[in-house]
Amino acid sequence: MIQADGLTKYYAQHPAIVDVSFQVEEGEIVAFLGPNAAGKTTTMRILTGYMPATFGTAQVAGFDLGEQSLQARRNIGYMPEAVALYPDMRVHQYLSYCGRLQGMGKAELTERMEYVIDRCGLSERASSIIGTLSLGFRQRVSLAQAMLHDPPVLILDEPTVGLDPNQIVEVRNLIKSLAGDHTVLLSTHILPEAQMTCERVIIINEGEIIAEGSPQALTSQLRQAETLLVTIRDDDGTVARQMKNIPEVVDVRSAEQAGSYYVETKVGSDLRANISEFIVANGWGLLELRPVEMSLEDVFRELTTEEKGVA
Repeated sequence: MIQADGLTKYYAQHPAIVDVSFQVEEGEIVAFLGPNAAGKTTTMRILTGYMPATFGTAQVAGFDLGEQSLQARRNIGYMPEAVALYPDMRVHQYLSYCGRLQGMGKAELTERMEYVIDRCGLSERASSIIGTLSLGFRQRVSLAQAMLHDPPVLILDEPTVGLDPNQIVEVRNLIKSLAGDHTVLLSTHILPEAQMTCERVIIINEGEIIAEGSPQALTSQLRQAETLLVTIRDDDGTVARQMKNIPEVVDVRSAEQAGSYYVETKVGSDLRANISEFIVANGWGLLELRPVEMSLEDVFRELTTEEKGVA
């Protein structure tokens, strides 16, 4: 549904993105992640027809953005990071205006306005002046205008920026509910949001795609060891050194809490029984032993601060 092939964009002599290629299948929800100035917004602006690429091609819903820009843009709902709203308009007036810009007929527009107002939780604010709304409700209005003409593709740039935790949960659930009905590409700085909302992530750094896949797949590729969190009651100062002698234990390091250790073991090994028996035999008093999963935040940090890719 979204196809980017070799997208490159120069600002003067400076390359903002270089040879960016990826695709998003119909009905998928995919997160587009990267640190500041990595090239996320530039890529999304190219995909929405806001600006042309210097080199490369992009297609949305089968239409080439270079040759068939108008047809492609009719199939896109775009929610920019800087919400473009008219503060003096009422919510229903603004949505009606956006629908007319899309060329929607009166009957279709009335039906779709009712739908997006309900779907985005705006029923009690439909007559409110936009300038009087909280940031959370303004974000909902922006999402409603993106959905208004029922586009197959939604491109959302930081849809939860500035929202409080309750509003983030509401917007997250709304986006998740769009899977199947819409193809969604969203950028976000909130990595747990991407992990909870999206089936797949694309990570860009310094203008280049450095990783792509499900959070679980990326974690598996980067993980060099299994990690267990072990907490004991009686720490005599020799625990770390002694546990390193257990076969297939790669490393032992202190955790934040006193008496707690991260025990790294070889990938694919399950040493919980061995470690617990060892601790009990030494009389240290086992209080906790559990696996520690690598998070999307760990993946993101490792890729964007150390390595430029995953083999």
